Amino acid sequence: AVAYHELTAQRSWRAMLDLFDEALPRCAAAPPTDPTMSWPTIHPAEVPEPPVAAHLRLEPLHPRHNERDHAAWTSSIDHITATPGFGDGTWGDDRWPFEMDAAANLGDLEMHWCEFERGEAYAYSVLDPGSDDVIGCVYVDPDVTDRVDDGVPRAMVRSWVRATHADLDAELVEVVDTWLATAWPFAEVRWPGRDVTRRG
Repeated sequence: AVAYHELTAQRSWRAMLDLFDEALPRCAAAPPTDPTMSWPTIHPAEVPEPPVAAHLRLEPLHPRHNERDHAAWTSSIDHITATPGFGDGTWGDDRWPFEMDAAANLGDLEMHWCEFERGEAYAYSVLDPGSDDVIGCVYVDPDVTDRVDDGVPRAMVRSWVRATHADLDAELVEVVDTWLATAWPFAEVRWPGRDVTRRG
């Protein structure tokens, strides 16, 4: 089998997804879809290839990232809490980040990967292109705030970077926002807490 680090170095998107998919037991079937919510449920193989920029690249958030992910956010709790979209009530009742051990974090990553596999939501690790260290995360979820049943797919997005890479915050938002606008079928992308709302 091709080693994970070799796939990462080659940035072989489809091969990476295949490897991710083989790494875990099959996820449970999705719950019934809310018929009033328009959301593009996309098979993992058809999800747009994530962007690679000079200082960062995206990869689907996966249990393989657990050690690096846990180290990234637990070293930056205050910084993440102060980041737009976190700790300010703009994301419903989600109060993360809060202390948890690596085992609990692994459970969260398994949840995020199963959501990705089922097409319910799309979470991404943000990696340093040189070291493959986790330096942040991006969450793309259905925007259910004040939604109307008009058949328009809307996304709500949050992102964070670790405190040591705070200077990449704006770059990450720009890269992700452009990617969502050009490669995804969203009519609107909203970033809670940020002055960013893109309409198709």
